Amino acid sequence: MYNHEKLYINGEWVDPGGSGQIDVIDSNTEEVIGRVPEGTASDVEAAVSAAKHAFATWGATGKDVRAKYLQAIAEGLQARSGEIAQLISREVGMPLMYANLIQAGLPTRNMATHVKLLEEFEFEERIGNSLVVREPVGVVGAITPWNYPLHQIVAKVAPALVAGCTIVLKPSEVAPLNAFVLAQIIDAAGLPSGVFNLVTGTGPVVGEAIASHPEVDMVSFTGSTRAGKRVSELAAQTVKRVALELGGKSANIILDDADLEACVPPGVQFGCFLNSGQTCSALTRMLVPRHLQDNVVELARAKAESLTVGPADSGADLGPLVSAAQRDRVRHYIQIGIDEGATLVTGGPEPPEGLDKGYFVRPTIFADVTRDMTIAQEEIFGPVLSIMPYDSEDEAVEIANSTIYGLAGAVQSRDLERAMAVARRLRTGQVDLNGGAFNIEAPFGGYKQSGNGRELGKFGIEEFLEIKSIQLPR
Repeated sequence: MYNHEKLYINGEWVDPGGSGQIDVIDSNTEEVIGRVPEGTASDVEAAVSAAKHAFATWGATGKDVRAKYLQAIAEGLQARSGEIAQLISREVGMPLMYANLIQAGLPTRNMATHVKLLEEFEFEERIGNSLVVREPVGVVGAITPWNYPLHQIVAKVAPALVAGCTIVLKPSEVAPLNAFVLAQIIDAAGLPSGVFNLVTGTGPVVGEAIASHPEVDMVSFTGSTRAGKRVSELAAQTVKRVALELGGKSANIILDDADLEACVPPGVQFGCFLNSGQTCSALTRMLVPRHLQDNVVELARAKAESLTVGPADSGADLGPLVSAAQRDRVRHYIQIGIDEGATLVTGGPEPPEGLDKGYFVRPTIFADVTRDMTIAQEEIFGPVLSIMPYDSEDEAVEIANSTIYGLAGAVQSRDLERAMAVARRLRTGQVDLNGGAFNIEAPFGGYKQSGNGRELGKFGIEEFLEIKSIQLPR
């Protein structure tokens, strides 16, 4: 059991203000694997106070000091990467092979990358008779999700530390155990007291206390669009800065000259079904020329039906969803797709055979999906792919841009210039061309109701900086 009875505030493990605890469930077995404190508004108050006090010193430290701590934290993450992967595969359900590469590997690489980014980042520049300086925004409230829990934490903590900010972190109560590993690593690295604080709890209590706190200077939130709107409402009362990375309904546009055998199977397995579809940037809509839909459907069906589903440590391709609520939500959406007349190619709302325990869902593909269908508009957050036919390139772009979201997308074509031209027409924060790889230094974020602001690379650091102009005498 991973039981944590204390919160990390002001450089110490302290008793929470209340007595409540939150059970953490193994998504593979439905068994309780740990407990964390159910934090209160008083815990947030203590954490913000510590962060505000620490900011006066941390915000004035030099690059060399910040780099030393970042490097120590990166080394700590690397040393415990195996443990982190095992833990998150139980919390979230990602198969262990991928958890090692992504859930543990990505935050480790990201923290180490920020050492280099810090060395290269220019905090001052001369423009005419002005010295333009970039200064830390102050106390940052970081509210993070459960699907890539430690990656999303580090994507906020690392650039905030680079910028000179102090942090109050509220991880998802669904997958909070990995955040305690990070807190232990930070404590061992000797980061000054109050620079990083960890308060676990629910969104309506701890999250709202952070978002509304007058001495929190910025909130960085990743999660659902609905919750992001609530964060924005609360933060607006004190006109604090808000960065939001929210939902998505991303389109994978297959042009008529694409190599179908090269792009359809990976588009199913990795573009849509990675982490059992629990990815905000998942390519959940596959847009195909109408005359090629049958070919695409058969390739997609074959790939989906070749994928194994099972516990994270079983060697399966897909693990469970994170919770019973998420499993039931996804199965409900699958039934809606059937009821609204989409063609069920494979999968369905029934439980996978032989998996009576754990939050498993059958990998599901629909064809003949039209833009007005619920499964074409709403974020499902599960292993569900909608194949949507189109009659012209212009219509494909129109369909891709026809949702409230704009987080990611992809274009497949043998002609890279043609793919690039289509990519430029998509109203979305990032576009993959012919399987272009994820870049940890490129900006990540969305248009429209997928949020505002950017994470990763130098762009993520800029989110945590204020800009001051100092006019010098001529």
